[in-house]
Amino acid sequence: MVVTTAYEMTAEVWRSDGPGDRYFVTLPDDVADAVRAKFGGSHQAVGSLPVSVALGRSIWSTSLYADHDANSYVISIKDDVRRRERVREQQTVTLRFAIKR
Repeated sequence: MVVTTAYEMTAEVWRSDGPGDRYFVTLPDDVADAVRAKFGGSHQAVGSLPVSVALGRSIWSTSLYADHDANSYVISIKDDVRRRERVREQQTVTLRFAIKR
């Protein structure tokens, strides 16, 4: 895979209501708009994109997923990263991600 575009963002961490404790950040509107402009005109055209994410000293691979309700995208924060970086729900974090194509 080739890294095509990198972004930096600040957002609040939230926990999903589903089974298990899964934590996410939602892309701010300007970042979501930039992703849509580069990788597709609608969320339907871009359901998910592979990304490399950095938060603090941690780096991991995951996917950027379309969130139709928020008209944006979300990135999950892996449990081991959340523990290592001491990230909690409702905390504001700054992360960097690069879309890999």
